[in-house]
Amino acid sequence: MDDDIGATEEPRQRRPKPQRKSVLLRLDPAVHEALQRWAADELRSVNAQIEMVLRDALRSAGRAPRDADPLPRRGRPPKDAASQDGPHEDG
Repeated sequence: MDDDIGATEEPRQRRPKPQRKSVLLRLDPAVHEALQRWAADELRSVNAQIEMVLRDALRSAGRAPRDADPLPRRGRPPKDAASQDGPHEDG
C-alpha cells in the first residue's frame, strides 16, 4: 500500500476570469432617459442599472446563472481605520 495517497493530488487551478461582454443596445430615448434618472437616484451608471434590472429579471424568472460573478463594487474604497477619526490637531 502507498502511504501518501493524497500527496500526489495537484492543487486545484483557478479558471481565468472571463472578460465582461459588451452589448450594443438600442433604446427608445424616453426609456434611456428614465433609466438615467433611475440610475442617478441609486448612484449607479446606466450600464450598471441595466445589469441590475436584467439580473433581477433573471432571478425572478428562475433563470439566474449560478456561475455569474457578483457585480463589481463601484465607488470610493473604504477609509482605513487611522483616518476614520478625522483630522487631529497638534498641541
